[in-house]
Amino acid sequence: MESQEAGGQAGLRVMRPEEATAARRRLPLSNRLPSPFPEGWYFLATRKAVEKGGLIQKTWMGENIVIWSDAEGRICVAKAICPHLGADLGPAAGGQICEGRLVCPFHGYEFDVTGQCVATPFAPAPRTAKLRVFETHDIHGLIFAWWGVDGRPPQWTLPTEPLEQDGWCDYEIDTLRFPGHPQETTENSVDLAHLRYVHGYDNVDRPERMSVDGHRLLSNFNFRRVRTIAKLARLTFSVSAKTHIYGLGYSFVDIREHSIGMNMRLWVLATPVDGKLIDMTLVSQVREIRNPRRLLVGLGFLPPKLRAPLINKFMALQQREDVLQDVVIWGRKQYTSRPRLCRSDGEIMPFRYYCAQFYPEPGNGAP
Repeated sequence: MESQEAGGQAGLRVMRPEEATAARRRLPLSNRLPSPFPEGWYFLATRKAVEKGGLIQKTWMGENIVIWSDAEGRICVAKAICPHLGADLGPAAGGQICEGRLVCPFHGYEFDVTGQCVATPFAPAPRTAKLRVFETHDIHGLIFAWWGVDGRPPQWTLPTEPLEQDGWCDYEIDTLRFPGHPQETTENSVDLAHLRYVHGYDNVDRPERMSVDGHRLLSNFNFRRVRTIAKLARLTFSVSAKTHIYGLGYSFVDIREHSIGMNMRLWVLATPVDGKLIDMTLVSQVREIRNPRRLLVGLGFLPPKLRAPLINKFMALQQREDVLQDVVIWGRKQYTSRPRLCRSDGEIMPFRYYCAQFYPEPGNGAP
């Protein structure tokens, strides 16, 4: 997979000393992260789920929101409070979609996907009646919305380059909810020691230093891992992983398994719910394996088009198992602002300098 497919990460650089010093000053002094809602883009739902559900309501970044799409496929993410008299717009309260418009259950006000009230049953629509909407970004059917401090607009974007889909299987998607913080979960991408100790990875090494360019971070590592397939065979996987991070809600991992010759994509999407809980959504794809370098149990007997979906299901289960191992720790640990690190810990502090930018002071640059 080319680097542009993962979001145009070419040209990343190591943070300059003066940048690291400025970031260090913004780090929290207490053993508590500044906010449970760091600024950035956070996952909401798949386009398929929105189109199938009609109107979706959920708690996202501490807000009660609704999500829907119109006939042209334009998606709206809005606060689920009617600006007229404050009615809840969710489906449980009677909110519904009619011809692509959100209809309030209290007085029948209708809102289009821009959030503007465009009709009422008994009078012209008031121009001042508008929902609070959040800007959205669609990455191959994965819908994200921007959370800005004091409601300020997006300060950066997610990857815009199209990902090749020819030969790639459908997504496997799994969401786990647990107590946590997106900085703590994303920190695992640079914590090489925990890969060995918690997950049993072998020969973990970093082929090049972690690099940062503004909101983008690139972290590469190689490892070997032994897995039992269907309780029949123990196989050793040799893996190179390149993690592309955009803020604290979007991690894209480009994976190459060398012994089989398998390419895999993994999105790790941490989304705060209410300030205590987060949703961790894992999205994976595997590329069609036509001529595997090594046959897995039964793989050679399957038609090529069935191999990638089957392997993807297996890999998705492995990723879920890894996250569940971490959840036990994430849900009980306390953030330590000045950790006592050793050489094997990886680049924990440079990662935290990178994170400092996502906690801007309220009122600083907000509209």
